[in-house]
Amino acid sequence: MTLQYAPHTHRPAPASRLLHIALLIILVSAPAQTLAQDQEADEAAVRAAAFDYVEALYQADPDRIARSVHTDLAKTGVMNRPGAPSTRFMPMSYDQLHQLAAGWNSDNRQGITPETLRKVEILDLLDNTASVKLTAQWGIDYMHMAKVDGTWKIMNVLWQPHPQAR
Repeated sequence: MTLQYAPHTHRPAPASRLLHIALLIILVSAPAQTLAQDQEADEAAVRAAAFDYVEALYQADPDRIARSVHTDLAKTGVMNRPGAPSTRFMPMSYDQLHQLAAGWNSDNRQGITPETLRKVEILDLLDNTASVKLTAQWGIDYMHMAKVDGTWKIMNVLWQPHPQAR
């Protein structure tokens, strides 16, 4: 006895095939959309943390430091003044920054206006870390941020005054 192969002749209806293709497209594209949405949300949160930091100082609002800066902050200013014998470093802790925010511009003694320089540039953004450049009235701050329990916090700041013309 010889067995013969009978080709399968049943084909799904065209509407059913289209439904399968549509479901496949949705399943493949959903993770990409989620990643893009996560990236956008992280970018917005990183910018918000950097703006909270600068506005805390501009508006004499230390609550914004509490919201945007981690208590393990390491902040250092670097000063190279013409004629100075050596580089001067100015370390600052979280508590010192929090106190500075309360008084640096109290009574607007720094003359801060809505037009005062406040530029945030995200240099790199990953899922848990970010590098940010802030240009403000006092100078340039390079920040490292970490996502801590779902919230972006400033961990490190290295800053200097605006460069002098050469």
